[in-house]
Amino acid sequence: MLGNTKGKLINKYVPDYVLFDLETTGISCNYDEVIEISAVKVRGGKIVEEFSELVNPGRPIPYAASAVNNISDAMVADAPSFQEILPRFLEFAGNDVLAGHNIHSFDMKFLYRDCERFFQQTLTNDYVDTLKLARLCYPNLRHHRLGDMAELYGISTEGAHRALSDCRMNQQVFERLAKEPGKIGGGKTATKLCPNCGQPLMKRNGRYGEFWGCTGYPGCRYTENI
Repeated sequence: MLGNTKGKLINKYVPDYVLFDLETTGISCNYDEVIEISAVKVRGGKIVEEFSELVNPGRPIPYAASAVNNISDAMVADAPSFQEILPRFLEFAGNDVLAGHNIHSFDMKFLYRDCERFFQQTLTNDYVDTLKLARLCYPNLRHHRLGDMAELYGISTEGAHRALSDCRMNQQVFERLAKEPGKIGGGKTATKLCPNCGQPLMKRNGRYGEFWGCTGYPGCRYTENI
């Protein structure tokens, strides 16, 4: 939903949400464009509706991007622009909490940018980043990428890096994370939150022993003694 205030990052499980994923021409929200957006609407922990659209970015797709997501210039040649697609996604999402993997640092930045660029307003939906929750549930795991978490739970990674396949995979991961005992299930906050940015705090080891550090580092450098 559009408005004047950005939604908040929340660190808890909710049973009703819209989980989404973007594929883009690159990793910069300053220079790159969306080439695919997909989402699944979840009610009571179950997918009830899906949304998926290819997007014409108005420029050639770099080889490096196509090598990852397998989306070619030919595939998007007749696709609508993101200015046409974005209102459809916003209607699909409504006022739901949004969810996705690494969306705090990546996908939300593209949505904020383009909502402001096309409509002169921002996205007001609160959102859950499942990458943050994965790090909280498994602090000793070396990698927390979506594929890593899917493999950990025995979830198929077939079709990875296409937006709708990633949404379906991510939804299963989110539901499994919610069942981790004493973590994020039941709508309870996962752990201590940073008073500056609201992201989870995590125990870290430093020169003088353990301390609480913000998982938003390096964007947020808040620390707290244990």
